[in-house]
Amino acid sequence: MSRLYSTARQSFLTGAINWNTDTFGVLLCTNTYVPSLNTDQFVSIIPSGAITARAALSSLSSTAGQAHAANVNFASVSGSAIVFLIVYKNTGSDATSPLICMIDAASGLPVFPSGTPVAIAWDSTNGIFIL
Repeated sequence: MSRLYSTARQSFLTGAINWNTDTFGVLLCTNTYVPSLNTDQFVSIIPSGAITARAALSSLSSTAGQAHAANVNFASVSGSAIVFLIVYKNTGSDATSPLICMIDAASGLPVFPSGTPVAIAWDSTNGIFIL
C-alpha cells in the first residue's frame, strides 16, 4: 500500500513537485525509520542507517492521477530487513529532497537482503501511487 506524505500532497497542488519533469528516486529502508506521514518532509529525517540502498526512477509517466515509472533493480543489497520503499524528489541534497510516498505493504515486503539483487516491480494497474 502506498501512502503520500502530507507535504508532498501540498507540493503537488502548488506545483512545487512535477512528476513529469522533476528527478525522483526510491529508497530501501529498514524499520529503524518510523515514518510520520503528517510531519516528515525531507529525506534527511530518515536515520542514515535506515537507508539500505537508493536508486533513480526512470521512464516517468502519469495517467489518470497515477504515477508510473520503470521497474527498479538493485544489483546487490545487504543489511537489515527492508520494510519500506520511500519515493522522493531528488534535489541532490537529502536536506532539501522532499519525501513523496511510503510503501509498506507490497508483494515481497519485507525483503531480507543477503548481498543479492533486489527487484522492484511497480503495480502495473495502480502505478506507484495515486493522487
